[in-house]
Amino acid sequence: MPLLLLSLGSGAVTDFVACHTALPAAGTRLGYLADAARPHADAPFVIAEREKIAGLGFQVAVLPPADSVDAGVFADALDEVDAVYVAGGNVFVLLAALRARGADEVLVEKVRAGLPYVGCSAGSVVAGPSIEPLTPMDDPAYAPGLAGTDGLGLVDTVVVPHADGLLPPYPLELIAQIKRTYDDAYPLTFLTDARGLLVEDGTPRVVASP
Repeated sequence: MPLLLLSLGSGAVTDFVACHTALPAAGTRLGYLADAARPHADAPFVIAEREKIAGLGFQVAVLPPADSVDAGVFADALDEVDAVYVAGGNVFVLLAALRARGADEVLVEKVRAGLPYVGCSAGSVVAGPSIEPLTPMDDPAYAPGLAGTDGLGLVDTVVVPHADGLLPPYPLELIAQIKRTYDDAYPLTFLTDARGLLVEDGTPRVVASP
């Protein structure tokens, strides 16, 4: 079950995907799930992330919004790609979309069966046991129908991205608030924007991803 959980930088993506698909970038079909970006669809950071991944040379296949198709159709879409990339945005919106029609269970099943998973920001957070610690970062009001905050449970830690405080919406004071509030309740992994959490054979380690 290989996972690469990023804060912002994509430097580790190409080698990770190549290692776990045995394909060159040009021959790799990378499924791109952008549900987390819905509240900010035209925001510069959303456009920049999409262009950055497209620039890596993969055959990028935009996956259907997880709440727009039934679980079987979503499963078929994942069967057509060699790896999946879950993009950033609002993690509450992302989790709500995945849960709406069972895409969360499908995604977990496929990843546990070996589909390489790359998450960035919200896509990294949702892979963990809970998204609750991200409440100070992302507004849950964008997902009013979401019941509960349990994540996908693919990893045992909650990734807290942007932990260097360099992005204006996430100053160091906010990162410190998350640590104070949630450090005793959840295992937290604070990732700076040039780092990622690589999980191979069940063992997580922090790697460079500028």
